[in-house]
Amino acid sequence: MQIGMIGLGKMGGNMVQRLRAAGHDVVGYDRDPSLADVGSLEELVASLEAPRTVWVMVPAGAPTHDTVTALGDLLEPGDLVVDGGNSRWTDDQAHAAQLGEKQIRFVDCGVSGGVWGKENGYALMYGGDTDAIAQVQPAFDALRPAGEFGSVHAGSVGAGHFSKMVHNGIEYAMMQAYAEGFELLEKVDVVDDVTEVFRSWRGGTVVRSWLLDLMVAALDEDPGLESIQGYADDSGEGRWTVEAGIDNAVPTPAITAALYARFVSRQEDSPAMKAVAAMRNQFGGHAVKGSVDPAGETGPEPDAP
Repeated sequence: MQIGMIGLGKMGGNMVQRLRAAGHDVVGYDRDPSLADVGSLEELVASLEAPRTVWVMVPAGAPTHDTVTALGDLLEPGDLVVDGGNSRWTDDQAHAAQLGEKQIRFVDCGVSGGVWGKENGYALMYGGDTDAIAQVQPAFDALRPAGEFGSVHAGSVGAGHFSKMVHNGIEYAMMQAYAEGFELLEKVDVVDDVTEVFRSWRGGTVVRSWLLDLMVAALDEDPGLESIQGYADDSGEGRWTVEAGIDNAVPTPAITAALYARFVSRQEDSPAMKAVAAMRNQFGGHAVKGSVDPAGETGPEPDAP
């Protein structure tokens, strides 16, 4: 099939290569002209034969909304837009309604697989009506992993990104569990080689997974992870998962704790824990540690002369 791809970064660029390797005709556009086949959205649309299929792989939020709006002015009835980024599922529903007024189809597709997807295939979770899915199915078939699993028509518009959102929330909790286990194994002076313990778990245990494989690979590259700062961003999907749990009265304590742990990682000196230390000192006389100034020198204990 012929398909236009907007956004040729780490994910989009690799997806284009996988699609082309499967024999599909892909025209790519990116704001970086060194990556693009065409110089503008107008040129992209003009280079595609109707009914056109355009796949959007740009950051969620305003960049995606602006791109969808621009495509709405350029495409024709019967054309199709696929949002393969990490958009919020409610945005998908709004975009589908917006394009639907012009009889332009819309499919949302959660994509998982990271930088390994080019070689291994991407897990795809997509939402939309049956006719729209059929129009882009050849691309889904080329991008998905070989084998029985790896793709799903999850439901109506929004279902794809909602499924990917929950997937990422689960991922947060799994990574946090491995991370806490790693810290505990490192902390207690009884295990000779933490990396080898993690490596042993890759066979036969109920906690084996691809994330565990990646953890071992990271430890092989940097034993003890000494070169990495303990700071973790969140893509937004973990937050949306927690919010969806709140909105629907579904408890998500593990995912919520994992999200909050990422927030803690961004604080060099937690104001909340300062308050806890101060209260413990007030009611029980528990010792508190002095603050650290910008030069890295520890200040005196509060009760020091």
